[in-house]
Amino acid sequence: MTHRYLAMAVLALAGAAALSACGLAGTAAGTASGAASEAQQAAQAQQIEQQARQQVETAVQQDAAQRSQAEKDAQ
Repeated sequence: MTHRYLAMAVLALAGAAALSACGLAGTAAGTASGAASEAQQAAQAQQIEQQARQQVETAVQQDAAQRSQAEKDAQ
């Protein structure tokens, strides 16, 4: 169960980071350096999202392994 809460927290943090990056990119729009900054922030947001997905996948796999082991131990 704790892995599910961890997964939800990671996704929430990734979403907040992505929204933050979008907000910062919006304030810099309209200038050449703003466009470069926007692209960099979008790339960072994608990287954060990918890391969050990987962490969620790992947590789900660990949870499944623990459940499987608990079932084996119960038998």
